[in-house]
Amino acid sequence: MFQIETISAKMLDYYVERSDAIIIDLRDLASYRKGHVRNAINIPYSELEEYLEKKQDQKYRFPRDKTLVFYCDRGGASMQAARNLARQGCRTRSVIGGFAAYRGRNLVSG
Repeated sequence: MFQIETISAKMLDYYVERSDAIIIDLRDLASYRKGHVRNAINIPYSELEEYLEKKQDQKYRFPRDKTLVFYCDRGGASMQAARNLARQGCRTRSVIGGFAAYRGRNLVSG
């Protein structure tokens, strides 16, 4: 079993400007457009597997030198995504409570 590091929603602000991290919003596009964490990329959880399959021709699907910080609506999907990518050798974080818990200064409203 892979141990996944979890972070609080408040800690998302720590990763926003970091060049060694990628913040990934796993919610659907409509939710992302309503509001998201600044610099987060949107890959809906329902499309994550397909996204990864498209990247199979690359040596690594996500840069190995970056920490992948996943958040979803409440935290369940991000935990699963972080676990799956950790199995592939990526450094991952999952946000406890998801976007619903985020109250930081890097909120982008749609």
